[in-house]
Amino acid sequence: MPSFTITPMTGHTGAEVIGLDFTQPIDAETRATLNQAFAEHHVLVMRDQHFSPPEFKQAAQVFGALQQHDKKETFVPGHPDVYYVSNDQIVNGKRIIPGETFHTDHSNHPAPPKATTLFAVELPSSGGDTQYVNMHDAYDDLLADLKARIDGLRAVHVYLSKYSPRSLGTLTEESRQNLPPPGIHPLVRTHADNGRKALYLNPVRMEAIEGMPDEDALALIDQLMRHATQKKYEYRHQWRHGDWVIWDNRSVMHQANPDYDMNERRFLYRLMLKGEVPV
Repeated sequence: MPSFTITPMTGHTGAEVIGLDFTQPIDAETRATLNQAFAEHHVLVMRDQHFSPPEFKQAAQVFGALQQHDKKETFVPGHPDVYYVSNDQIVNGKRIIPGETFHTDHSNHPAPPKATTLFAVELPSSGGDTQYVNMHDAYDDLLADLKARIDGLRAVHVYLSKYSPRSLGTLTEESRQNLPPPGIHPLVRTHADNGRKALYLNPVRMEAIEGMPDEDALALIDQLMRHATQKKYEYRHQWRHGDWVIWDNRSVMHQANPDYDMNERRFLYRLMLKGEVPV
């Protein structure tokens, strides 16, 4: 296997991988090294990749098994199991920006995806960054009394919460019928691979906290979100052509930025990897 480097991007989140061509077979030792780095750094940026949709699908499986998307209609033409995000969709005269506002992916599933991965196909000339915030560090920094208050609390995650700060666009009837039952997940989860505790939040999908009036639940979620989205927890990814990025939905929240010229196209292949029931 050719030599490669893994270099941290910040002191807490994100590492850059240089020197690997993921269209070539990845040996077991390299695969183990990459997965160890993923558990440690939460976001990996693999530079200078060149994928067809089938090659992207093959590369993603270095990190786990593929999971289907809820919105099955947004697939790359000719490749129904490779999805995409773009700024192409307009609903009721408003452009939908997938991933706007901080969230974690598909938390409405009983076993949400452990990871999401994007490959840049078309990028605007500037802007369109993705921000990540480290939910392990955010949890660690909470005061002891707040940790005690939220320990054991569980939230109900649905496809689209009535309290969501944004729309998710429209689902076809077929996609809607295939939605799972709501996920009921702890506010604090323990990571299956690194053993660390993390806040598990998603205002787009969280509709209630068990045993708590909605008003109190919303106030608590708002408090935790304001804490977790501080700049000190953030790695902000500025996309380059050839970037392949994978992030851990169990460790970070992320958001996309609509701060670019909407006459320019932003189009990225997207896949998710199967995860476990949060505990």
